Amino acid sequence: MTNRLADTLSPYLRSHAENPVDWYPWGEEAFAEARRWDVPLLISIGYSTCHWCHVMARESFSEPVTAALIDEGFVAVKVDREEHPHVDAAYMAAASAFTQNLGWP
Repeated sequence: MTNRLADTLSPYLRSHAENPVDWYPWGEEAFAEARRWDVPLLISIGYSTCHWCHVMARESFSEPVTAALIDEGFVAVKVDREEHPHVDAAYMAAASAFTQNLGWP
């Protein structure tokens, strides 16, 4: 099953195009869908050379049971931090309010 990421410009997003998760790229379509279904966004931020991003893809996002749980309760949004550094910066700033042990490997 190919999802909405197949036609994006980002190699990172396209690498998730075959995940069973029904990914949306960052943008108004995802936000509108979350409002329509009254569910939260599940936001996954990464980049193409990130080791842990590939681990998550392999161990979580490629797992059909996990994908079904994500799709049932969320609108899943995949963000390439190199395309949207402002999104990454905002989430890193918010996370730093809760822990000092964060950041990209």
